[in-house]
This record gives sequence, C-alpha cells and structure tokens, in this order.
Amino acid sequence: MRLWESQCREVKRQHRILQNMAQTIGFYGAAETVTGSRHLLRVGKNTILVDCGLFQGNKELRQRNWEELPIEPHELDAVVITHAHLDHIGWIPRLVKEGYRGPIYATKATIELCRISLPDSGRLQEEDAHFSNKHGGGHHPSLPLYDEKDAFECLKYFKPVEYNTLHSLPGHAQFRFLPAGHILGSAFAEITFEDGTSLMMSGDLGRYNNPIIKDPTCIESADFLVIESTYGDRLHSDENPLEKIASIVHETMTNAGALIIPSFAIGRTQELMYYFRKLQDQGRMPRIPIYIDSPMAVSVTRVYASAREELDEEMLASVEAGRSELEPDGVIFVRDREISKTLNQQRGPLIIISGSGMANGGRVTHHLQHRLGNPNTTVLFTGYQAEGTLGRRLIEGAPEVHIHGQVVDVRARIEKVNALSAHADQGEMLRWLSGFKKAPKMTFIVHGEPEAQAVLQRKIEEQFGWSTVIPKQAEEFSLG
Repeated sequence: MRLWESQCREVKRQHRILQNMAQTIGFYGAAETVTGSRHLLRVGKNTILVDCGLFQGNKELRQRNWEELPIEPHELDAVVITHAHLDHIGWIPRLVKEGYRGPIYATKATIELCRISLPDSGRLQEEDAHFSNKHGGGHHPSLPLYDEKDAFECLKYFKPVEYNTLHSLPGHAQFRFLPAGHILGSAFAEITFEDGTSLMMSGDLGRYNNPIIKDPTCIESADFLVIESTYGDRLHSDENPLEKIASIVHETMTNAGALIIPSFAIGRTQELMYYFRKLQDQGRMPRIPIYIDSPMAVSVTRVYASAREELDEEMLASVEAGRSELEPDGVIFVRDREISKTLNQQRGPLIIISGSGMANGGRVTHHLQHRLGNPNTTVLFTGYQAEGTLGRRLIEGAPEVHIHGQVVDVRARIEKVNALSAHADQGEMLRWLSGFKKAPKMTFIVHGEPEAQAVLQRKIEEQFGWSTVIPKQAEEFSLG
C-alpha cells in the first residue's frame, strides 16, 4: 500500500507540472492492455475525461478499478463517451459516487444502452459480492465497486449529442461525434482545441460491411490520433459466419445437446439472432428453443429495433417493412433469475445465449459450471477473449477451470467463430488510416495487448511513415 501511495503522489506531482501546458492527454486505462478506457485531457485549467471504463480480465487488472484518478472526480469538468461497452462506461457510476457532477456527453443510442447496461452492471456486482461473502473465495467482506442505485444515480448526468454536430467543451474546445461502426451508438470523438489543434479519439473502430449498423466514417485529418489495437497483430478469419454457425447448430441438433454462447449483450447477441433468422429463412435451422438469458440483452434488442438513424440500408428497409430480423422463431427472452436457473436442468437440443461475452461473470458462468463436464455441450465464443478471463482459458484448451470456487472439468467442445468481431482487424485498421490525407503529428496506440500494439505500430510506421507511441499506464503527453 505504501508503494502505491507513493506512486499516486508522483503521478499527481507530474500532473501538476503538465497543467502549465496548453493541452495534454493522459492515459489512465487501456494502456498496454485492452480494457479500462480512461483518457484524461487537460485543456488549460479545465479537465475532460474521454471514456470511463472498467478494467476486465485477471485479478491484477480488476484491482485497478479500485484505484483513483490523478485528480478528484469533482475537479473534472466534462466526460465524453464513445460507446456503451463496459470497458468504456463501466466506471461512470463509481466516478459519480466519488463526487463527479458534470455533464456526460454521448450519442442518443449510447445513452439508451447505458440506461440498460449500467444498472445491470451494478446488480451483477452486488450479486457477485453476495455470492463471494456466502461461499468464500474473495475478500471478506466483499464489496461491490458500486451498486444498482449508484448506477441509476449517474444516469441523470448524461447529455445527448447528435452525430456531426459541434458541441462546446470546457476550455473553449469543441467536439463532434462521427459514426464508428462498432456497436449501436458508437462514435469517434473529434475534439478541436481553441488554438485549432485537433484530436481524434477512435474509441473502438468498427468493421466494414457488417450487418445491422452503418460502416465507420472515413476520416481525412487530425493533428493527434488515439487508435485502438485490439486486433492489431492479426486478420479476422475469412470464414463465412453463417456457415460456421449452421454447422455448430447441426452438431447440437444431432447430439441433442446444449449450445452455450457467452455473448456481449450489446451488439453480439443481436448479430447472432440476425444469423439464426437468416438460417431459418433458408430452411437450414429447425425451430429449437433459443434462450436469451440476459435481461440486458432483451432490452438492448428493443433499442436496436427502434434506433433507425443507426441502421444500415438493409436493416432499415426490413424495419420499415415491419419485419424483425432480430427475433428468430423459437426465441425465448429470459429476465427472471429463477427461470434462468431452471435452464440448467433443460434437456437439449437447445441454445442459451447469456452474458458475459468473455465468461468472466454473469449468468453464463452458472450455465458453464453445470454443463462444461458434458461432452454433448458445445461452448461457442464469438469475440475477443482478454487475457486472464475464463473465456481465454477455455479457448486455450484448459482441461479444468475454476468457477465460483469450484474445479470444473472441461469435457465440452469449445468452438469459436472468428468472423463476428465488432473490432476492426489489422487490415481494416490500415484501410481506415489510409483515408487520412496527411499524417497526424502523433498517433497513440491503445486498447491492445503489448504484442498486438507492437505489430500495429510497426505496420503504421512502415506503411505510412507516421510517428507513433504506445503509452504506458498514467503516462501523459503534450498536444501542442
């Protein structure tokens, strides 16, 4: 503890020095790791936080959620949010709990998703703390980072901002949101300072030609750029996701088994239902129970159906024709916890889609605890699995795992669809960067594991000749 307190004092001392500069950026999350997005801007005497996310993954990373920012929350002047994934929004209730009372700017769809996901996050943390206190395996007593009440409290500070509309920020700065193509409501935040210097915060960069929502906006210039690098060292598979899912569903039917899909409630679950509906329309998937075991995913799906300004042309045409592409036949939405528990006794064939997407919490961990030992179970992962998560251990072939303090043998078949990620891969990142007509003065590479960041850095320097840097945790830079 003494070492940490000493480090905090040093960080705050350095921060005071940087206050004298016109504008700076500090990286207090997503630095040499994938999660915990928190980027602190100093604009003269004003401070702005871009994204305010949870660290996810191993215990060491999760412990950072209890650490302080270099300034007191009440000293912040504004918060700008790029999208509604928890690694970008999940620390907001804690920020408000500790004293922040300023505006939180986001797109309309992001705010609607936050109204769903943040209270859900608070409930899950309360439940996990209760479970830990009852069964052991954690600190005693275990406490939630924040609770459901804290999450509802923070929602009153959200302020909607339309895409492509300039909005004022403290310190005589301005910003606008541009569609990022990652999930519903996701945006790039283009910030322009009083001296004309521009900063592009990519948030998470989406993909091209994905179903449901629009493609990422082409960007032509920025003096400084912050870009994610989750898949900076690889290309997504060129497999046909529809064919892969069809094969796995057929195997589930043949074995009368259970298909468990740990899935992010925002984006991925809706995409899965889109593909299930496609297979049904093609006569390739019979009517079997599809349980969406996530109150949050149930609510999010309704938001997707109503957010017409976010949808691509195909999805918008479907919605306007009165057809739901996101509700396949046989889908059963599960909100109640007691009903969720009964699913563990249901015989197959059946499909259970449940959070979280990395299997590091939520209802899906209970389904995995009950079904991983059955060889007729298939577990399908559909997105990135961060280091230290249960999903990562299963993908890497662990013969046994620990869930809720118990050792669980892994006899289930573990599968992964490699073409469903909502994150751009290396090729798509380079394609997006190629739209810049001039090089940024500096490109900051964040949101990636060290190897992915290093590979993307090398690719950017070789292909474009740009100046790049991979920030370390708590490192700050001048934007002059």
